[in-house]
Parts: sequence; structure tokens; C-alpha cells
Amino acid sequence: MSDLYLSHLRNWILKSPPAEWVTRNARELLIGTLKQGPIPRHVAFEMDGNRRFAKNHKIETIEGHHLGFEALARVLEICYKCGVKVVTVYAFSIENFNRPKHEVKGLMAMAKVKLEQLVQHGELLDRYGAGIRVLGERDLIPDDVLPYVDRAIEMTKHNKDAVLNICFPYTSRAEMTSAIKATVDEYTTSPRQPNTPFSQTRISQKIRSNRSKKSDSSLRDSLDSSPEQNDKSEDVDDSMSSTTALDPDSPPLQSIPVKSPKFQNPETITAKTINSHTYTAECPPLDMFIRTSGVTRLSDFMLWQCHEDTQIFFMKCLWPEFDLWNFIPILLEWQWRQKKLNEKESTRK
Repeated sequence: MSDLYLSHLRNWILKSPPAEWVTRNARELLIGTLKQGPIPRHVAFEMDGNRRFAKNHKIETIEGHHLGFEALARVLEICYKCGVKVVTVYAFSIENFNRPKHEVKGLMAMAKVKLEQLVQHGELLDRYGAGIRVLGERDLIPDDVLPYVDRAIEMTKHNKDAVLNICFPYTSRAEMTSAIKATVDEYTTSPRQPNTPFSQTRISQKIRSNRSKKSDSSLRDSLDSSPEQNDKSEDVDDSMSSTTALDPDSPPLQSIPVKSPKFQNPETITAKTINSHTYTAECPPLDMFIRTSGVTRLSDFMLWQCHEDTQIFFMKCLWPEFDLWNFIPILLEWQWRQKKLNEKESTRK
């Protein structure tokens, strides 16, 4: 029997009512037990192995990607149910545009379908209050895909309890380049001066001019002018705009030195400064990085976000095969490492 036939047979058995009841209760029990320990706030998945899975099971490559999306739906429910707040997935690399055109076209068509499914059947995201954010080079997204991206973001923007970051299309080098450019712009742009209707120099000269006029007129016409005329002249004088001609006898305008614009000191740029301009600036630090398919490299994904406390796991299973039973050992090991790390920090104190 072929592997595909065995896979279908296994799925048929697992979907039978008795097996589903046992599996569902076992899942709830395990997840409830895992929640008693520390839970990572931010988990990243590099979903690798869809094409290899399709090749191994002698099915079309696009079908392998479809099965990969089903695996993503399973993983999202597991993570959000466990209490993970942010899930970041590597959906499409900028380098993937170098793949055969028919495959890229198929992936873009699938992206439209899956984003539409997330919008129409978004009970999973709504149940856990997860909002969708698409991270990457928006300019590279085809025009026919952009409306689906915007609709998915718009339809889930009210969800504030959790986040699903979809990196599409994305590479860490592009993200870091964007963050550095934004930092340079921030530090080379002078602060904007507050807008005022008149310059300080013009106001000072106008006041001196008015005082000069009033002193002269008070000596000449104090006896001839009525109170009403005085009020009228004052009203006209006060309402004069900056375009009113100045009195020729007014004191000469004094030059005021123009201050040079002040720029921020580049010596104050830190890693935190650049981090504030990354795509994940509003997300908690990355706690766990998981890659499937047995490949032991990051492949230009979350390079900036991986720090000294990020725990990286390379799994041998292919992404369409990834489920709760693969995630449990990873989460248990992460919890054990966190316990050891906390113990070490407590002894230092």
C-alpha cells in the first residue's frame, strides 16, 4: 500500500466519532495541563516541507500547500488555546518569486482563496480575538491579491486579544533595511517648528508702530476726537492684518539671528531605536522559533527578532504533518528551559 493510502486510512479512522471523542478530550486535557506552566507569548513558525510532502505522497505541489494551510489552522488553534498571544508565520519569501512562474501564480491564487476563507470563516480568529497583520514588502504583492489582504486585515482589526502575523512577501534583510532607512529619516529630519500666523519679528515691529501712531495722534487730536471715533480707530487698528503697511516713522527692524535646525544625536541610536521601526515593533520579544522539514537554518526569517533568550527548535517532520503531538514535546522542553533559566537568575540575585 502507498503512503498516501495509509495516510487517508489513518485520517478516516481518526475522524470516526469514537476516535474524535477520545482525541478531543485528550487534547483538552493536555492543553489544560500545559497551561499550568509558563507559556511563550510570541512563537514563530517557518512552515517548510509542503513541496517535499507533495513529492513524497505523489500529489500536486499546490495540493501540498493546501495541506500546509490546514496544518496552520490546527497550529493556530493549539497556540491560542494554550495562551500564546502572537503567532508569526513565514508564508512567502521574496526569494520565492524566483520559483517557476506557474508555481508562483498558483501560490498567489491560493493566497487569495485562503485569505478569503479567513474572512468568511473567521470563527477561529474571532473565538480567540486574533487580528491579522500582513508583514513584508507590500509593493511586491500583485494588484489582484492586495484587496484580499486589505479585507482580511480590515475584518479582524477589532480583535485585540491576540495577533497572527503573516509574513508575505518577506525577508529579514528587507525588514532590517526598511528599519535602518526609517531610523536615518528620523535622525536627519529636523523637528518642525510650530505654525504661527505672524513671525516674531513682524509682531514686534507692528507693536512699536502702533505705539508711535497712538502717541502722535493723542497729542494732536485728543480734544477734537469723540469717544466713538477713538473706539472705531482702535478697532480698525487692532484688526489690521500682517499685510497692513507699516508707519514710515516706526523704529527700524532689528535683525534676529536665525537658529539652525536641531537634529537628534546619532550617538543615541541603539538596538532599541532600530527595533522600534521593525515590522514586529509592537509585538513581545520572540520566545520560540520552530522550523519543520529537518533543515537547520533560519533562511532569512526573523533574524533580528531572534535574541539570546529565543529558543530555536528544528523538527524533522514536514509542515503538513505538524500537529499537537509535535508541539507538546517542544512546549514541554521550552517550559523546562524556562524553569532552569529562572532558577539561574534567582541564584544570581
